[in-house]
This record gives sequence, C-alpha cells and structure tokens, in this order.
Amino acid sequence: MASSSKSFSIKNWSEDDRPREKLIHKGKSSLSDAELLAILIGSGNREESAVELCKKILHSSENSLHKLAKSNLKQLQEFKGIGEAKAISIMAALELGKRREAEPLEEFDKITSSKDVFRIMHPYIGDLDHEQFWILMLNNSNKVTYKFPLSKGGITATMVDTRLLFKSVLAQGATALILAHNHPSGTLQPSQADKTITQKIQKAGELLDIKVLDHIIVTEKTYFSFADESIL
Repeated sequence: MASSSKSFSIKNWSEDDRPREKLIHKGKSSLSDAELLAILIGSGNREESAVELCKKILHSSENSLHKLAKSNLKQLQEFKGIGEAKAISIMAALELGKRREAEPLEEFDKITSSKDVFRIMHPYIGDLDHEQFWILMLNNSNKVTYKFPLSKGGITATMVDTRLLFKSVLAQGATALILAHNHPSGTLQPSQADKTITQKIQKAGELLDIKVLDHIIVTEKTYFSFADESIL
C-alpha cells in the first residue's frame, strides 16, 4: 500500500504532469488554481493525485479562492489526504494572497473614482462575515493619507462618536473623507441606517469644512457608491 500512496507524490508523476516543472518552464500564470494548490500540499492520497484532490477541494468552494479562504483547519482536514500540516499550508498561502491585495499600492493612493475605493477596501472587508465601517482620510490632492475601522458589527448612527471621529480627522490634517463598509449578505442597497450615518457625518463635516466625498458599500464581488447614485 505504501508504494501505491507514493505513486501519487508529485515527484513520481510524468514530467508533463508536474506542476513544479510546469511553473519553471512555462511560468506561474500557466498553472491552474488546482495545480498551484497541488504544489503546496505535495501529494494526494491513495486514490487521487494532488491535483485531483485539489480540484475536489476547490469544487467544494464553488471553485472560488475567496470562499476557500474562509475555510478553517477542521473543514480542510475533512478531505482525505489533508492533514493538519497541509491544511495550515493552504490557509497560510491564501492569507498571504489576501495580505498582498491589502498592501498599499501607489496606483491606488490617489482616488479618482469609486472603483479606486473599492479596490483599496475590498481586501480588508470584502469577504468578512460581519460588518465593518471604515473611514478613509484624504488630502487636497485626493490622496489617502490614513484609513481605519470605525466600528465592527451592525451599523447604527449611535455607534459613531462624531467628536472623536473628527478629532482624528483634524489631527491627521485631512480635508475630505470617504466612508466605506461591507454587506456580508451581498445586498448592494443601502439601508436606512446607512443613509442616516452618512448624513450625520456629512453634516458634522460641513461645520468643519471637511467634505464627505462618497460612501461605498462593499460586497464580495462588487460595490455601491452613494456619490455615483447621486444620493450623497
């Protein structure tokens, strides 16, 4: 039985089927998601190669890396051939990918459209299972100088201390704000609470000559912009 299991190790595959060699000779972009995951786990089980096993794992997450990234150790270890070490490798790799997306990029520092805000915020809140409300501070050149989460959980106007919010804004020397929060349910329509909190911050900003440029609702795949819809 040991030799049967060993035959599914990547190093024992034919050269054309080895994802490591394929990466070396054809480049990383030539590999499928399953092949990349197969490199991480190294081997499959007695019935499946690493690639076949990874295809099964991806299929369970509707072939979505975003959904797979939400899996915990226990869920990954339910697959035959995935022990704790392999599950940790998969989780670590997906987390690195998420952090790479979240890392500040110069091309997104300057806000020119609601799409820029979405691309900045999606790595932070796009796949959360709870709501988070963020503030982005901008200077006169519409460059993001600072961003931070204001609250976690459900959003209501009573959860926002506008005095502390604008104290931070003034300390950072920001001249404009963009609000952003996520809807884990996937719905794009703003709730009454979303509208109320926007109006509250907007009115407070007017007194200090600090503009609220937009409020973005982020979901896993897309976004809604208050400014684009002319309701700000």
